[in-house]
Amino acid sequence: MRITFKGDYAMKAILDLAMHEGEGPIQIHDLAKRINAPLKFFEQVLLDLKRGGFVESRRGKEGGYLLAKDPADITVGDVARFIDGPIEPIACLADDYANCTDMYRCSLRAVWQRVAQATSAIIDHVSFAELAQQTKARRDALEYTI
Repeated sequence: MRITFKGDYAMKAILDLAMHEGEGPIQIHDLAKRINAPLKFFEQVLLDLKRGGFVESRRGKEGGYLLAKDPADITVGDVARFIDGPIEPIACLADDYANCTDMYRCSLRAVWQRVAQATSAIIDHVSFAELAQQTKARRDALEYTI
């Protein structure tokens, strides 16, 4: 599994929107600034996330971006697969792979299958609601006054 810059910005955008859920649409400039993303590239990321049904946009003066569904229903695995493709660490794990004549006897293939299963077990069970809650808790722990 390899997360690209596009995938990283996509996940950061979903997390930021989850942290600000209920506050209304967030303008792209504010979102890009908070996650330190280059605006032109980030526009494409948001368009992809919109196409994937993760975010929606609103036009106008009070417009911007917001999550298209509950952050509890969006997992890290959902976004990773949509933006960066399959999470398998090697091509031969794909069901339609036919370039290896020794594929079903290969001991290494079994190792890579376990890696893919372990990765899926983690990323498919971490929601952006959970990540938002953890991020807020960390931020609140660091912000205290005397």
